[in-house]
Amino acid sequence: MHVPVLFNETLEYLITDPRGVYVDCTVGGGGHLQGIIARTGEEAVLIGIDQDGEILEKTRTRMSGHANVILAKGNFRNLQVILHGLSITSADGILIDLGVSSFQLDEKERGFSYHLDDRLDMRMDRELDTSAWDLVNKWPLDKLEQIIAEHGEERYAGRIARGIVNARQHRSIDTTLELVEVIRRSVPAGYKRETHPARRTFQALRIEVNQEIESLKQVLPQAVALLKPGGRLCVISFHSLEDRIVKDYFARESRDCLCPGKQPVCTCGHKAQLKVLTRKPVEASPAEVARNKRARSSKLRVAEKLEF
Repeated sequence: MHVPVLFNETLEYLITDPRGVYVDCTVGGGGHLQGIIARTGEEAVLIGIDQDGEILEKTRTRMSGHANVILAKGNFRNLQVILHGLSITSADGILIDLGVSSFQLDEKERGFSYHLDDRLDMRMDRELDTSAWDLVNKWPLDKLEQIIAEHGEERYAGRIARGIVNARQHRSIDTTLELVEVIRRSVPAGYKRETHPARRTFQALRIEVNQEIESLKQVLPQAVALLKPGGRLCVISFHSLEDRIVKDYFARESRDCLCPGKQPVCTCGHKAQLKVLTRKPVEASPAEVARNKRARSSKLRVAEKLEF
């Protein structure tokens, strides 16, 4: 089985009670979940959530021998609804791994990879109405440029968006490698030597198709509300946009007052809910990066629910 990034580091932070309730919001192939099983007892309740039904069914088969494992299909932006539907009202630990599953990257016809020639898709949930094909072939220039710049943090967003719009006037852009070729023609030659020129654009399209940023913003307060006092929230991110959202949320919820600094008396009434356990994010070691290049940009942040 593929070992997920920051495996040991994540489990060391996440598990505080071997008999507790633990939720993996992005269970994927079950790598982290296998680790949680190994470090907890049969009394523990373990929930795995994923919006990709195809991956979830494979994981369900793999986990069939564990009676205390519950798997549920859904987007973690609906975390409270999903858990309440399972009669789970609180948890000792919640894990959110924001990376794309190896199954999705490597599987043909999913359209996530800029190395494989697949139809443009990028939907983690195949029931979603909008795919990357729709964005690339239907969205106006300004919206394409905006998401490539914001979600991909791509400095050549304007050139790439214009290249896409110009290319699709002649024929639709149907596959991943067709899009890669459009991007290659749109950026300066020197940029191609720095990094794969399509990496940031593909990231941006995937984030937009799956509404990943909005989902992250919505799940964080739900996860904190569900944690028991002393319970921990672990979030693994893979690019600066996600990491910034997690960092800022943890910082905000670890403060007692959010009033402007010059205000003499607190009027906001805000009370800290979290203690941040990772002053700086935990990053993959050089040895792990050597084994798994996908780990090179991973960052783990952890916060603990305060007792009131």
